[in-house]
Amino acid sequence: MRIAVPNKGRLHDPALKLLERAGLHVENGADRKLYADTVDPDVSVLFARAADIPEYVADGAAALGVTGLDQVRESEAELVDLLDLEFGACRLVLAAPEESAVTSPEELVGGTVATEFPRITRAYFDGIGINPEIVEVSGATELTPHVDIADAIVDITSTGTTLRMNRLEEIAEVLDSSVRLFANPDVDDDPKVRQVRTAFQSVLDADGKRYLMMNVPEDALDDVEDVIPGMGGPTVMDVAGANALAVHVVVNEREVFEVIPKLKAAGASDILVTEIERLVP
Repeated sequence: MRIAVPNKGRLHDPALKLLERAGLHVENGADRKLYADTVDPDVSVLFARAADIPEYVADGAAALGVTGLDQVRESEAELVDLLDLEFGACRLVLAAPEESAVTSPEELVGGTVATEFPRITRAYFDGIGINPEIVEVSGATELTPHVDIADAIVDITSTGTTLRMNRLEEIAEVLDSSVRLFANPDVDDDPKVRQVRTAFQSVLDADGKRYLMMNVPEDALDDVEDVIPGMGGPTVMDVAGANALAVHVVVNEREVFEVIPKLKAAGASDILVTEIERLVP
């Protein structure tokens, strides 16, 4: 089974890191290769342009693809959206020059919109009942309103900095996008596909969590449990040869700083905090 992942750009490294954390170590590196094996003999990786991945998955060249929702929507490929991988967040927005009279999508009736995403843009305007001319460009979209090619643009933004630098103002959001795990519909229920999805989900579930281990006197257990902000009840075990208990619990990372002094005050000692690579319910 092949997983298609971006071969370069800002999505490449996070995708490889996710594979590693999920236990699918990519053998022999990934530089300048089209294919690579993983430690699982049944899983290999196909490196491709993020924009081409939807087509690879739709055609069956890969069973799974890691790419942006924007790329799948633009390709109009019929894929199964298995999992939001929670990186590569961006938005497609409609924007016009700051000095422009265009302040809403409705004011583009009879106007022109430049974009690298003509299908998404057409679907957006069809959805609100407006039919501007869509001009497809392959780069420098932000310049088109300033050289009289378009009245507005639809383009990707993460922070809005590029829009502001080019004296453009956001009018409306067209699409909220992030990187997802997509599957070919014919293999959506394949056990190996589900195994990969579960592995990826376990990495996401572990993010922002920490594992706390501590020793607690038996008579202080209730007080310690009262201050533990865990995901569920703690695991409590006897400590051999000691009048104490070993208490283990998963907590949110942001709570660790505040909870450790409370645990100490409640009687806990030898507190150990560790990272969690994966968390499988």
